[in-house]
Amino acid sequence: MRILHTSDWHLGQFFINKSRAAEHQQFIHWLFEQIEQQQIDAVIIAGDIFDTGAPPSYARELYNQFVIGVHKLGCQLVILAGNHDSVSTLNESKNILAQLNTHVISSANPNSDEQILTLNKRNGEIGAILCAIPYIRPRDVVKSQADESGNEKQQALGQAIQEHYQQLFDLAKEKQKLIDHPVPIVATGHLTAMGVKSSDSVRDIYIGNLEAFPANAFPEADYIALGHIHRPQIVAKSEHIRYCGSPIPLSFDELGSTKQVLVVDFEGGKLSKITPLLVPLFQPMKVIKGDLESIEQQLSELGKELGKELDKEPIKKQSELPSWLSIEVETQDYLNDLQSRIHQLTASMNVEVLQLRRARKQQQEQIQRVQNEVLAELTPEDVFKRRLDQEEFNTPAEQQRKERLMTLFNQTVLQVTNED
Repeated sequence: MRILHTSDWHLGQFFINKSRAAEHQQFIHWLFEQIEQQQIDAVIIAGDIFDTGAPPSYARELYNQFVIGVHKLGCQLVILAGNHDSVSTLNESKNILAQLNTHVISSANPNSDEQILTLNKRNGEIGAILCAIPYIRPRDVVKSQADESGNEKQQALGQAIQEHYQQLFDLAKEKQKLIDHPVPIVATGHLTAMGVKSSDSVRDIYIGNLEAFPANAFPEADYIALGHIHRPQIVAKSEHIRYCGSPIPLSFDELGSTKQVLVVDFEGGKLSKITPLLVPLFQPMKVIKGDLESIEQQLSELGKELGKELDKEPIKKQSELPSWLSIEVETQDYLNDLQSRIHQLTASMNVEVLQLRRARKQQQEQIQRVQNEVLAELTPEDVFKRRLDQEEFNTPAEQQRKERLMTLFNQTVLQVTNED
């Protein structure tokens, strides 16, 4: 049995006002090639297929295109909801997609065995049993009790999630006994396991007030396919518990990790091999850090590199795409002409500066300078303005947005004051 594990596509994402539609389209075509070449039996998408609960029409089109393509390749598909996905949006086409050998699991249901699926090989033989567990919302597995403390709620939720996993695993074991040949049990999840490294694009909203799920609370499945964390990694040194990561960089800090999908092989009902397939970078992106002199030198070298690539026919198409840049400047002084300086340095290059900011160390120093102040010394406007100052508003349009936010906040404060 051969399974392809992927997650966190975030179809419909806008990256600093840039659409990712072209990248996702290329990724889907690349994935079709891998499914065919690797003779994949089943594909598991472990959550966050969409970036928002109301994805744009082109994102839905890509979603449907992928389902049809996988069906034509004779491959089974399982799509699980993530914290970014809407249950109602996924349920819209759930029954139709079931006719295309696609299972959509939009929510956890402790009172149903619909989360226990059989994964078939291409020859129709049962190859694995799947505990198909999506992002678990607290209301799906636990009821709030009166007078519970925050810590008690957290413990109750963690216990309820563990019981949900164990309940499904027990059902899978019962089903396993009815099959006349050895088959593995695979489980999924869309959550934060303890001890993993996240990235800027992963929201710090996990499951209710449960920050992280302990790895030893997972059942003894042969493989656990996880989503939500965008960096590929092994959980708690357990080779069979894996995050595959997102297939395209969803923030600049993700450029430091290799993008991949995982091919998982089983022999004799047991896990035999896990093979990463490296995903190409479909959109050139780069992070440049340093003082102004260093940045100027790095941009000069990048310009020469891009010029050489344009002369190479095999990669000409990709080279013609402008490189998206994040520039982080280290400087001791405040430079009011920083944006114009960077614009002059990049004006003749095939690049787009999407992010221009000061080094985080300097931002932290600025925050530390006001730590001795107490809240009572500050007005609500002061607090809100300090929070806005931690964000990047570089372009004229962003500056106008900052002014609108400040105006709306002042109006809200005035309204609340008048009501009081």
